[in-house]
Amino acid sequence: MAQGPTRRETLAGMAALSLAGGTAHAADPARDQPGDPLLLWYRQPAQEWVEALPIGNGRLGAMLFGGTGMERIQLNEDSFFAGSPYDPTNPAAGAAMPRIRQLVFEEKWKEAQALADAAVLGRPSGQMPYQPIGDLLLVFPGTEGIRGYRRSLDLDGAVATTEFRTGSIAHRREAIASAVDQVIAVRLTARGSRGGALAATIALASPQQSESVVEGHDTLVLRGIGPAARGVPGGIRFETRVRVIATGGTVTAGKSDIAIDQASEVLLLIATATSFRRFDDISGDPSPIVRGQIDAAAAKGWPRLLADHQADHRRLFRRMSIDLGRTAAADLPTDERIRRSAELDDPALAALYHQYGRYLLIASSRPGTQPANLQGIWNERTRPSWDSKWTLNINAQMNYWPADMTGLGELTEPLLRMVQELSITGQRTARNDWGARGWMAYHNTDIFRATAMVDGSLWGMWPMSGAWLLASLWDHWDYSRDRDFLAALYPLMRGACDFYLDALAPHPQTGELVMNPSNSPENAHHPGASLAAGAAMDSQLLRDLFARTAEAAALLGRDGARRQALLAARARLPGDKIGKAGQLQEWREDWDMQAPEMQHRHVSHLYALYPGEQITVHDTPALAGAARRSLEIRGDDATGWGIGWRINLWARLEDGERAHRVVKMLLDPSRTYPNMFDAHPPFQIDGNFGGTAGITQMLLQSYRRTIHLLPALPAAWPAGSVRGARARGDVTVDLRWADGRLAEATLAAGTPGIHQLRCGKATARVRLEPGRPRVVRLDGEQLAVS
Repeated sequence: MAQGPTRRETLAGMAALSLAGGTAHAADPARDQPGDPLLLWYRQPAQEWVEALPIGNGRLGAMLFGGTGMERIQLNEDSFFAGSPYDPTNPAAGAAMPRIRQLVFEEKWKEAQALADAAVLGRPSGQMPYQPIGDLLLVFPGTEGIRGYRRSLDLDGAVATTEFRTGSIAHRREAIASAVDQVIAVRLTARGSRGGALAATIALASPQQSESVVEGHDTLVLRGIGPAARGVPGGIRFETRVRVIATGGTVTAGKSDIAIDQASEVLLLIATATSFRRFDDISGDPSPIVRGQIDAAAAKGWPRLLADHQADHRRLFRRMSIDLGRTAAADLPTDERIRRSAELDDPALAALYHQYGRYLLIASSRPGTQPANLQGIWNERTRPSWDSKWTLNINAQMNYWPADMTGLGELTEPLLRMVQELSITGQRTARNDWGARGWMAYHNTDIFRATAMVDGSLWGMWPMSGAWLLASLWDHWDYSRDRDFLAALYPLMRGACDFYLDALAPHPQTGELVMNPSNSPENAHHPGASLAAGAAMDSQLLRDLFARTAEAAALLGRDGARRQALLAARARLPGDKIGKAGQLQEWREDWDMQAPEMQHRHVSHLYALYPGEQITVHDTPALAGAARRSLEIRGDDATGWGIGWRINLWARLEDGERAHRVVKMLLDPSRTYPNMFDAHPPFQIDGNFGGTAGITQMLLQSYRRTIHLLPALPAAWPAGSVRGARARGDVTVDLRWADGRLAEATLAAGTPGIHQLRCGKATARVRLEPGRPRVVRLDGEQLAVS
């Protein structure tokens, strides 16, 4: 199979079909009216990928540029990665691990890292990158004299739209990614006084080894295979089909393109599938899948495709709404609001960002798909940053922080399934590297669920991914109280505990149980040295894992003796410590103030504050004060996701003004692209999700069996409302506030339970029963419950 036509080659071949006009886009003042609070909109087409608008159905993703004379629709499918199933195990790891551990205990960190790089680092030393499928390219001749241009993304309807006029002709282009029908559908219309006026030439291009042909008179077909990477041969095959259904006019098939002339409407149906079946099986046949999807979608037609798609999307999206107030700034185009965010009073921009995060999670993670990766499902590069896979030392977990708290709990299913698969491949790594039972993973994985150490020991020698992933999944249980989910989760927790019980080692000075070798994710405690024994985050994660596994066993009536062993091991873990600068120590030793990067992007030792709950302002004030001091030392400016994490941390410290200041930093154009994608930089989607979670945490928190109402409300949001937020214990919460004070909260339970409520200094205790909502008001300094 030959290298397929690249986008540049295809564009060059099609350029003659496009007239020179269509480059100027005159604004239409009549269209620039106050708009929908759930709309991203722009006065000009996208010039760069981070200006294009994303649509997705969890599996298929597309980026729409909104071009007039030429449109580019960039395509992704969530299982399309380079490489093929492979085993990166380094057989030398097990023999070397005792010596590495000894060197760390002797504080010979660089020697330990050199040995780990030689004996533990996977083969290959990196993993497989996520790949683009290619582009659907549309050239429209005669689009000169553009006026009234507007492109938009409707978060509530999940429709991307481009509208403009040329002469007497009104052009409208709409695109959806349907989870119901597993297709991307694009509807093109161009209507004037003389009837059909739509002319276009359509082709597919790909950077992959591929071929593009036309079948019949109306179907483009792109077939290809993923590339090799890091010595692993490419093996995942893909097929993309585009069906062209025109109303009126003519459709003419070329060798690799299709031309339309004088149509009033065209429906494009795009289906893509791959040969990927499971992490260890890529033997599937994508062709019958996409053929069936196209045929079924064609039989439905646009009106039904759109109606079914929107009903499915709104079933999820409309579970939660948020209103933080509105000013005249909300009438501006989205890119201008972002560009001027530092100077504008624009609370509605934070609300839009919040809902955009929910939209992106719905679009990139559905039951049965892959989990949202570093870029969700959207990627145009064959060599994306950090491979656009799953980084497991914060980023994959942060992707799911907003899921349960914003009413999207079922979207965590792909994360559960990935952990189930890691528990299979991770058994090999636990046994080979550590001589341990159970399963484990280091700090990254890919579509083939590789679990060996990658990238080098300075970053990669972190064996705690399993514990953190399970903490994220425990959150879903805690919010939903779904016993079936807990039963599925428990074997994964038990297997991870087996690994850690075997891998923990007594510290030679104190006898405390520590993970060695490990690190505090990606942070060096001395120049060029990150390996350590007993980093704070290790103990924090294990305290949660051991206690929660014991609790799950008790709830399920299993493993009584194991529960006692877990709790005994938990008692021997090092506790959190306060260092000489008043900070929460990142390592067992007080190294924080001499670490090479004082403003490091990771704040791993603050896991116990958020997303954990071991440190709280009400129950552990001294440790909370130390966590605050750590945040002050670290600083608020960081990568996009690092800023997103800090919003949550300041919210958990109940400092609404500081949290709001960091929200403003996240919305700055240095950290938010024109299409509202998070800028690491470059684009990483975790910052979007961290921001959505952080804004939610400012308004509602639930931990340690207490529901906190408006715990970090800033003065910039004096009045507003939230509907459909979720609290732990299967509770749905509606909130309304005015003049900076709670006006009313309504709590509805799906599971009976007794809950402590807190709003400022006011507290109350309430029993919630299904079908019996309770209303809470702030009466003076007391909470009144009715």
